[in-house]
Amino acid sequence: MEEALTLHRLHFAFTVTFHYLFPQLTMGLALLILVLKTLALRTGNEHYNRAVRFWARVFGINFALGVVTGIPMEFQFGTNWAQFSRAAGGVIGQTLAMEGVFSFFLESSFLGLLLFGEKKLGPRGHWFASQMVFLGSWASGYLIVVTDAWMQHPVGYTLGPHGEILLSSFWGLLLNPWGLWQYAHTMAGSVITASFVMAAIGAYYLLCGEHLGYGRTFVCVGVLAGLVASVAQIFPTGDSQGQLVMEYQPATLAAMEGLFETKPGAPLVILGQPDVVNRKLDNPLEVPDALSMLTYRRWKAEVRGLDQFPRADWPDGIPVVYYSYHVMVGLGTIFIAILALAGFALWRGTLYRSRALLWTLLLSCPLPYIANTAGWITAETGRQPWLIYGLMRTPAGISPRVSSGNTWFTLIGFMGLYLVLGILFLLLVGREIAHGPEPETQG
Repeated sequence: MEEALTLHRLHFAFTVTFHYLFPQLTMGLALLILVLKTLALRTGNEHYNRAVRFWARVFGINFALGVVTGIPMEFQFGTNWAQFSRAAGGVIGQTLAMEGVFSFFLESSFLGLLLFGEKKLGPRGHWFASQMVFLGSWASGYLIVVTDAWMQHPVGYTLGPHGEILLSSFWGLLLNPWGLWQYAHTMAGSVITASFVMAAIGAYYLLCGEHLGYGRTFVCVGVLAGLVASVAQIFPTGDSQGQLVMEYQPATLAAMEGLFETKPGAPLVILGQPDVVNRKLDNPLEVPDALSMLTYRRWKAEVRGLDQFPRADWPDGIPVVYYSYHVMVGLGTIFIAILALAGFALWRGTLYRSRALLWTLLLSCPLPYIANTAGWITAETGRQPWLIYGLMRTPAGISPRVSSGNTWFTLIGFMGLYLVLGILFLLLVGREIAHGPEPETQG
């Protein structure tokens, strides 16, 4: 039973982690494409239309891989998590169905028009298509995030006579306060990813001396959008999400901060290694009283540590929660530093000539993917040992008749298939980058 549970969790963790490499770029890129298309409509400069065509092709490749890797997760609810689906399907089925029927088809339909309908639609019609792609992708993100938010902070439900979870308030589900801030935090992360990808490709063109006009546009848009999103990622979205964790999942907050003992004036840990056996933090580098201030807005407020909760209610992977959280926060701080320096150089007119900053932007491209993945690991591992917080523990949600051998078989199969898909994605996107946007002389 324990081995099967571990494998079910590993299987879903692998498929959802690989899948989310793609939506985080499409959601952020949808906004940046809309920005470029708006610039094209307002200025009449064909340069921006050519830039949109280039990024729409990259978007299309990314979207296709997102669809292919997203579909298996829907089936995993039934194959690997049958008990969870039976108990909570009446709630999460609402938002998941809406995401597929409304948001996905809105995004995919208008993506076809964005890619192939520019001449037929005209400038305003093509701009409207880009707007619909943006709305579809962000609405899709909202419905998925609200589904996860219900598992983090279940609201709008009642328990049926046989223990099933019944939806009692549709609007309570959709307007879950946890979901609103989680969505804002997630979207800011997706914009950061898209901004770094756009800035990195622009930096690559400038360093190679190719497509210089596009390189300057991509770097400018990426740096400015990324700087705004990086600040929003910390405040207000990150701060407000932290307040919700403090209020509704205090054991998770203690695990994130490595706080084993309840303390007034709790410190904010910058570095350190959690020793779960001895219930202490080794080699800590701390900011005194800062955690109390961030959580309760008082320097000497008491913050509950893990000693205040039964051992059975602790997250079962405290080192994973702790390290993933600190990786996310550390990278978020680095993003602000990089983009602030790049923004200052852009304001001074030296960014496009600064090879050091251009190389920094180029090499930083993978970091938002790591930060977003670390953030989701923090949220999902921190929720343990609950599958639905306070309602269903994780072992109660698996499919009891699916053996560990069956799970190993499908997990290895998915790993091989996703390796092929990952290589295909890199080849296709690499070809688009090598080909570049249309030359400035055309159009």
